[in-house]
Amino acid sequence: MDAQPVGGWIDPVTASADIDLDAYAANLTALAAHVAPAELMAVIKADGYGHGLMACARAARAVGVRWLGVATPGEAMALREAGDTGRLLCWLYGPEEDLTALVASDVDVSASSVEQVGDLVAAAATAERTARVHLKIDTGLHRNGAHPDDWPAVVGAAAEAERFGAVEVVGVWSHLASAEELDHPSVAAQLDAFDEALAVARAEGLDPRTNHLANSAGALQLPRSRHQLVRVGIATFGVDPGDGVAASAGVALRPVMRLRAQLVNVKPVRAGGGVSYGHTWVAPHDTVVGLVPLGYGDGVPRHAGSVAEVWVGGRRAPVRGRICMDQFVVELGPDAQDRVGDEVVLFGAEPAPTAEEWGRVCGTIGYEIVTRVGARVPRRHVGGTPTP
Repeated sequence: MDAQPVGGWIDPVTASADIDLDAYAANLTALAAHVAPAELMAVIKADGYGHGLMACARAARAVGVRWLGVATPGEAMALREAGDTGRLLCWLYGPEEDLTALVASDVDVSASSVEQVGDLVAAAATAERTARVHLKIDTGLHRNGAHPDDWPAVVGAAAEAERFGAVEVVGVWSHLASAEELDHPSVAAQLDAFDEALAVARAEGLDPRTNHLANSAGALQLPRSRHQLVRVGIATFGVDPGDGVAASAGVALRPVMRLRAQLVNVKPVRAGGGVSYGHTWVAPHDTVVGLVPLGYGDGVPRHAGSVAEVWVGGRRAPVRGRICMDQFVVELGPDAQDRVGDEVVLFGAEPAPTAEEWGRVCGTIGYEIVTRVGARVPRRHVGGTPTP
């Protein structure tokens, strides 16, 4: 494979997360066309959902994505320090954090309270630069964002700061709770609440021109949520935000991450032999098992024990017994011809299991499966803009 490994304490031949940047670029291009004329923000928080922050940023910029989104100031500053100069939004920070570097580096920053608006005014004064602000309203997710009762005060503080040139209110934004379920009652309620919040902002004299509500599911199947900008994260990595959501929208997504390893041991197990800690699986007949050198220390869910499958030798093989910190066992079958060094794919593109499938059998979601792949696992970026 023509790839330069990034990070990791495991030899990339032994195990790696292979990241297809051409697939990532294709997903971005397809999603951008689907949501036009709204613009696409590629959300690359949490190290690009486990795919690599810098590599994904470069790949997104290379296909013309103007907006990137991250959660934390540290992520934003890492991008700026790496040379990214495009539009960039961050939205999650604590009350003691100094926002001056963000403002000085032309990073757009979210504000959900009068206090946060004040912090950005102070940062703008220190940086001697107008702060670009996105005001967040809680439309019903009840997570971050200003409570509707507090919204007029937040808008008023921002409007006053804008009149003095301290801030520019770039947009109003919020986040959907259940956009993957179109008939969920929260969907219509949040759409209406967002429109009302925009009306309050405009009545105060603000003219936010880059408003955004849609996440991946909203971008795919809820046109009213798109406004001028959509924030798309998991879908850009080829993971469906809900069962059949991408297909119902007519958008074909390609999985970007392929988590694979070599078999490092192959051995017979006699009928009645127990496998892994606690012998939670006992062989009902003579069979052959193989050892995969990844475990929950690398982000493999412990819940995958005896419920997930892998791809090996052109077929699926079931996980047997408990997932250990560094390794787990798969059943290769009584007539297996597999050998040490053969490749095992935990998840990737069909016919191998997908991240969504691993999410279902482990009682979680595809988002968590890809994002939790640990730092010990090297990333091998293929295609797109190579990682230095």
